[in-house]
Amino acid sequence: MKSWQIVRLLAGFFVLLSLALGVQGSPVFVSEWWLAFTAFVGVNLFQSALTKWCLMESILSKLGVERGC
Repeated sequence: MKSWQIVRLLAGFFVLLSLALGVQGSPVFVSEWWLAFTAFVGVNLFQSALTKWCLMESILSKLGVERGC
């Protein structure tokens, strides 16, 4: 798997997890503050689209994950 695929996989997982933990109707509800994490992931995706730089992709690159499309 390439780094861009892992970034999208992790972002999707984090959004779904934080929604499950932050929405009151969820069976695993913890606190509404988990929705702030959803916003954090969204802001980082937005920022990376505008700047063409992603911290998670840089971290994965240093861990030896191949970059590219």
